Amino acid sequence: MPRTMKQLGIVQFFSWFALFSMWVFSTPAIATHVYGLAGDDHSSLLYNKAGNWVGIIFGVYNGVSAVYAMFLPYIAAKVGRKTTHALSLMAGGLGLISIYFIHDPKLLILSMVGVGFAWASILAMPYAILAGAIPPRKMGIYMGVFNFFITLPQIVNGVIGGPIVKHLYNSEAIYALVMAGIFLFIAAFCVRFVDDRDDPAAA
Repeated sequence: MPRTMKQLGIVQFFSWFALFSMWVFSTPAIATHVYGLAGDDHSSLLYNKAGNWVGIIFGVYNGVSAVYAMFLPYIAAKVGRKTTHALSLMAGGLGLISIYFIHDPKLLILSMVGVGFAWASILAMPYAILAGAIPPRKMGIYMGVFNFFITLPQIVNGVIGGPIVKHLYNSEAIYALVMAGIFLFIAAFCVRFVDDRDDPAAA
């Protein structure tokens, strides 16, 4: 396995662990922390309203991601792929952590802007970095293997995420989102140690 792939694997682990936490725990976290519902209230109309709003803001981050993705090549050409990815991950980390300080549901749209930046970069930049570090004739094999670094952290989170929230965070799901934000910052820090052999900004 190329060294760059191993280094990116660490970045991917923290990135996808964070994303899985966001997907799983956003509704209970926002319902209790932003809407003020009790932790065991999963059937009221207000809980459903919170869930509907989560669906809307998830649409926001996907929309932001689609637009931001068009600018990624230009940003990467100016500051480098590693810096672009690190800054995007940090924006996502800030977005997720900011949810802890928000009590107006509408302001969550701003949080999702940062998440959208991270989402676009996670789907593109690791592959762009990896492409320059693997033999072209083995591109398909290595890209397939690289996808294990997407599934593995989600499997790990699926096993330990719930118990962490229940026992470590006293069933307060908002802390899962804060943890996810911290993990994105850790991923951004790990990017600096990745070998990017044909970074256009380094030429």
